[in-house]
Amino acid sequence: MTVTAVVKRAWIPLLVVMVVSLGGFVVYRMHGFFGSDNEITRPGAGLADDAAPFNPKVVRYEIFGAAGAVATINYLDLQAVPQKVKNTPLPWSLTLTTTVPSASANVVAQGNGDTIGCRIVVNDEIKAENASGGVGAQTFCLVKSA
Repeated sequence: MTVTAVVKRAWIPLLVVMVVSLGGFVVYRMHGFFGSDNEITRPGAGLADDAAPFNPKVVRYEIFGAAGAVATINYLDLQAVPQKVKNTPLPWSLTLTTTVPSASANVVAQGNGDTIGCRIVVNDEIKAENASGGVGAQTFCLVKSA
């Protein structure tokens, strides 16, 4: 058998071996680029996009009015579920805590006194305050994004 006869018979298997070897090398080199390296995706590795810790948000509803007055109060909790408190003595307050980035705070109150007021305080900063007067006074406070 001559060299030409050997090349004619072996060129296809040699080509297949070269293509498979080149493909395996490319896959090995690309393996770490697409997140399949366990160190990148392991929790706590410091390389993944872990959410940064933050302080919880403290929202306080306050209703105030004449001494001895009572009020019916409607408010949204921090999951936006309506809540109702009937005939509670004033002053009234409620403190809620959340870790969500944003919450909507809303309170409405009507009392039996001549004046009534509300306040929404977020992280010790007054975000909304309102007061009204008259028979059966009613007030509301709204913070769209606490």
